[in-house]
Amino acid sequence: MRIGLWRDKTKLPSREEALPGRATPLPAPEPHLVLGTSPLPPYPPGCMVALFGMGCFWGAERLFWQLPGVYTTAVGYGGGYTPNPTYEEVCTGLTGHAELVLVVYNTDPTQGQTTTFGELLKAFWEGHDPTQGMRQGNDVGSQYRSMIVATNEVQFREAEASKASYEAALQRAGYGPITTEILLRPAPPGALPAATFYFAERYHQQYLARNPFGYCGLGGCGVPFPAVQ
Repeated sequence: MRIGLWRDKTKLPSREEALPGRATPLPAPEPHLVLGTSPLPPYPPGCMVALFGMGCFWGAERLFWQLPGVYTTAVGYGGGYTPNPTYEEVCTGLTGHAELVLVVYNTDPTQGQTTTFGELLKAFWEGHDPTQGMRQGNDVGSQYRSMIVATNEVQFREAEASKASYEAALQRAGYGPITTEILLRPAPPGALPAATFYFAERYHQQYLARNPFGYCGLGGCGVPFPAVQ
């Protein structure tokens, strides 16, 4: 079995090199430990979906579940090739996946508190260093790369505009170019994009709610996110 122990984990594998994975998904996540909502689709009317990679997904998930207007969150793997991967497989660097946070947010004021994709982008950009390539701080490997997965064209355009705006702000502060991948994986409202996101094991879900003093690798650049014009 290719376990990738001596492989450069900062190099993405080709589809042919990627681990085969499996047809059977991992056990479905339970209701959100903090919010009490289901991380599984379909989601309530007015809810939209986006995926974010900011390095280790434990701290990133907590960042998003604390935001007003977020209906539910979950952690998982995406952006690569291997279907239904395990955490151990992702850690080899041979799946092509990044650690991602699923964020389901409410846009309908009749359904409760709302938020916007722009507010999620602000938290994303300010919450990590998007210039580090295949790492985030001391966490090194392709699974820790920065990523946004938009599920509709409006999100995609807004993400691209926010990247350009924040990159200019970072460069004024002395940082290099942003390395964040921005992908468009269309999905109907209230659904997940097919073959894009695989839920992680249950023990990873809301990890820092279960382990309040556990590891959190988040660390931003200290540069405020400018409003997109």
